[in-house]
Amino acid sequence: MKIGILGTGNIGKTLVHRLSEKGHDVKVANSRGPASIGPDILSSGGRAVTAEEAVLDVDVVILSIPFNKIPDIAPLLAGLPDETVVIDTSNYYPSRDNRIEAVEAGQVESLWVAEQLGRPIAKAWNAIGAGPFANKGKPAGTPGRIALPVAADRDEDRRVALALVEDTGLDAFDAGSLADSWRQQPGAPAYCTDLTRDEMGPALAAAEKARLPKRRDLAGAAWMERLEGATTELDPDYLPRLNRALYM
Repeated sequence: MKIGILGTGNIGKTLVHRLSEKGHDVKVANSRGPASIGPDILSSGGRAVTAEEAVLDVDVVILSIPFNKIPDIAPLLAGLPDETVVIDTSNYYPSRDNRIEAVEAGQVESLWVAEQLGRPIAKAWNAIGAGPFANKGKPAGTPGRIALPVAADRDEDRRVALALVEDTGLDAFDAGSLADSWRQQPGAPAYCTDLTRDEMGPALAAAEKARLPKRRDLAGAAWMERLEGATTELDPDYLPRLNRALYM
């Protein structure tokens, strides 16, 4: 597949590596221009381009940018063909993204993104931490393989997103519609808890929407406190353990 990725943070970087390694034609862009994209990001075959070039003549566009930057790229995606699959990986954190009143009032994050872009999307790769995503991918069929929820409204968006998640070393789990994708938002049992396929369904079903913001903020505060006090590299399993303790 021809894939354009917008964003070169930790999730975007791993997406470039994993999808290039699987033989996809991957272009990647960020807000600072192609010259700022280092060889470490491109070492598996991805190509650094401008944002405009990244979304030109591709089958899939993957958004790996901060949640509050979504409206800024809407004009860039306005000319995409309707059949192009757009996958969003972002999450809303008010301490980082500033308050977005519609989301604070209960609008599902994925529906807000689709509304800002004016087109259907799929939601994937939002419910795994950067460390586990980079280091814990395994071949299909491996016992204990981490599962990742995928939500979409259109059948083709869902099919493509599920297949690409599998290509990144994770078991893709069909989590239903965008309206139900709050079940994979921060604060939910399925969010960054490194669950297997067998564990994912019950975790999604156990989510309680009213409790998500408080749990999200508690975990965020605990994570930042741990980061600020760290004198050595953090245990990569710390975030999943923290989230399991707070969310499940």
